[in-house]
Amino acid sequence: MADVQWPGERLIAAAREGDAEATAALVSGSHPHVQRFAYSLCASPQDAEDAAQEALIILYRKIGMLRATGALASWMFRIVRNECLRRSKSLLRGHGPLPDTVVPSFEDDVLRRLEADRVAEAIAALPADQRRVMIMRDIQGYSGRTTADTLGLSTAAMKSRLHRARATVRETLRRSPLDPAWGGGHD
Repeated sequence: MADVQWPGERLIAAAREGDAEATAALVSGSHPHVQRFAYSLCASPQDAEDAAQEALIILYRKIGMLRATGALASWMFRIVRNECLRRSKSLLRGHGPLPDTVVPSFEDDVLRRLEADRVAEAIAALPADQRRVMIMRDIQGYSGRTTADTLGLSTAAMKSRLHRARATVRETLRRSPLDPAWGGGHD
């Protein structure tokens, strides 16, 4: 199996500082992961290729804007997701009106995007060790064994971190202002 690691923090930091070689290596090292995101999110293989390419261009141009080196995967996931959404919207516009049963309402679309943003924010807020496990297992779809091996963990430790990450994300989403049960933090 190919190397499943995202580029390391030193390489990301060097790219953020403007090192051209580090930036090229970062883009190259991120490509398989970005492509995997795109294929899992976009409607067609062509859209996936285009979205991955666009995301890598954004990475190349805006790496200096990345606040935390550990947030690269979640940042790239959001970029790919947004690019796939943009492409699917332009596809819908290009084919004329579709029946109401196929096109979600504006409100549904906004709520879906807000939910996706909330999930991405909740994942990005996780401690780095939990975030890495969750991204590998739940977003990239790696097996438990591969995730554990890649991160240098026992399977039990990987499962424990994944459980804590999922519970934290679930609790974060449950306590969100979009949840009708949310009482402004008063329980």
